[in-house]
Amino acid sequence: MKIASVSELKKEFKHLENDELIELLSNLMKYSKENKELLNYLLFEADYEENYISKIKEEISIAFQNIDSRSWKTMKKPIQRILKLVKKYIKYSKKPETEIELLIFFCEQMRKVKLSFKRNPIVFNIYMRQITTIDKVMLSLHEDLRADFNEQIEKLKDL
Repeated sequence: MKIASVSELKKEFKHLENDELIELLSNLMKYSKENKELLNYLLFEADYEENYISKIKEEISIAFQNIDSRSWKTMKKPIQRILKLVKKYIKYSKKPETEIELLIFFCEQMRKVKLSFKRNPIVFNIYMRQITTIDKVMLSLHEDLRADFNEQIEKLKDL
């Protein structure tokens, strides 16, 4: 079975009535939690980006508090899970400012963990990859916004 392209689907949406669109969206939400989360962001959170960011930061900090910090072996998987969650929320927003702010917060939370992550190469590489990602996204920002984030990023780079 051949699947229609995005442009074909958009053309088809234009021919549908409001009730039919609502029915299609309802069916879409039933099959994927991620679709439902994306629609929730687009309908309720997109206009209030600061509130969205603060909710995510709260969720990240709670997740870091619940990590078992006895050894890096028990911490690696939860950190990867938290990062996956952060990336999902970044994907919904698609705004570089949001991406930078959330990744900076993620790295700051990693630095607050009791154990030194420099000793574990896997966790250290996760941290350094986020710094690299932040640097790449910074290039797409306006100079004024870059200046706002530079101090925080320099603190993260200073190990």
